[in-house]
Amino acid sequence: MRTLDVRVSGIGAWSPAQADWPRLREWLRGQGGESVPAARPAAAVLPQAERRRAPATVLLACEVAAQACAAADRDAASLPCVFASSFGEVAISDEMCATLARAPRELSPTRFHNSVHNAPVGYWTQAVHCHASSNALSAWHGTLAAGLLEAAALAHADATPVLLVVYDAAANGPLANLLGADASLAFALVLEPAADARGACLRLHHAGSDDDAATHSGIDLLRALAQPRRAHLQLAAGDGRVLEVEVVP
Repeated sequence: MRTLDVRVSGIGAWSPAQADWPRLREWLRGQGGESVPAARPAAAVLPQAERRRAPATVLLACEVAAQACAAADRDAASLPCVFASSFGEVAISDEMCATLARAPRELSPTRFHNSVHNAPVGYWTQAVHCHASSNALSAWHGTLAAGLLEAAALAHADATPVLLVVYDAAANGPLANLLGADASLAFALVLEPAADARGACLRLHHAGSDDDAATHSGIDLLRALAQPRRAHLQLAAGDGRVLEVEVVP
C-alpha cells in the first residue's frame, strides 16, 4: 500500500478525568493540574430528550465529534464521517442478555435500538443534519487502524475533510472480564488531504509485522499528537499486520 498523508485539523477527546482535548493534551504532556472527574459527556449537540435516553457510546461519540468539528472550524453537516468502536454498546448488550435469560417479554425495543453498532453515527448525523456519507465499523483490536485507513482513504478519494470518531465505553457484567475495557475513552479527528492544511500530519503505511512487534493504542496516538516532536507508532491491523503511523508535528 502506498503511503497516505493526512492533516489533523481538529481534535476532540473525552475521558472520565479530562473532558476535552485541551485538558487531556496538558495531562498527556505532564502539565495538567488536578483532574475533576466527569460523570458523563455533555453531548450538547443532541436535543435534551435524546441526551437523557442515549447510551454511553452515543454520548461519547457525539461529544468528541462536536469538539473536533469546532476545533477544525468545519460545518459538521458537510463532513463525511467514519465512526469506529471495538466493542459497541456493551452495557446494553449485557442488560439485554440478562433480560432474555430472566424475562424475555420485558425486552425493551428502545434499548435494542440503542444497542446496534451504528446507533452513535445515526444520532450524530440526525443531530447535525449531515447528509454526507457515513460509516460505522469494528475490527476488534484492529479498529483504530481500520478507522484511520477508512477515513484517510475517503479524504483522498473525495478530496474532502473527513471526521473520524473512535470510542469505547467501560464494560460491565460478564463481558467486562472478557473485553478488558474498564474505562471509557473517545476521541475524534478531522482529517484533511491537503498538504497545506494546518495541524499535525499523519503518515500511514500498511506493513507486515513480526511476532514480537509491540502495537500501540488510541491513547498512544493522542499522546503523540500532544507532543511537539515526531513519533512513530504501530497499530494492530489484523492478520499479523500493522499500520505504521508517523506523526509529524
